[in-house]
Amino acid sequence: MYEPIRTKSVHTSADDADFPHRSREDALDIQLAGHLAALLAVTDELGLTAMGDRIAEQVARLRAAPPARHAGRSEASPAALHRRAHALAGRALVVAASRADTAVAILAAEAMDAHAAALAAPAAPTTAPTALVGAP
Repeated sequence: MYEPIRTKSVHTSADDADFPHRSREDALDIQLAGHLAALLAVTDELGLTAMGDRIAEQVARLRAAPPARHAGRSEASPAALHRRAHALAGRALVVAASRADTAVAILAAEAMDAHAAALAAPAAPTTAPTALVGAP
């Protein structure tokens, strides 16, 4: 009544395929290194060299090669850069926590705190204060 299937089913697993497979840890390492590299670019643009050096160490550890440092400047305001860095540090923290990387998790949490504090700080006045009339 039914003819047997003579070809391989499309529903069989691809375990014997010729392409390389990545483990979950490898995929998380790649993702974490990407988030940290993006955070490094924003950190370098803000001129935070000490934090940038610490982030670069972690990227180098994850990629087994030193990262490229940010050379250009964007037209973004410091507040926008701090918001972006805060978001990137949050993403790095989530991935670091899922792969149980304590060093990166601590670094990302410190970066989040630093950028949140920079955003909460009052902005410096853009003009010099004027003298009050009648003041000695």
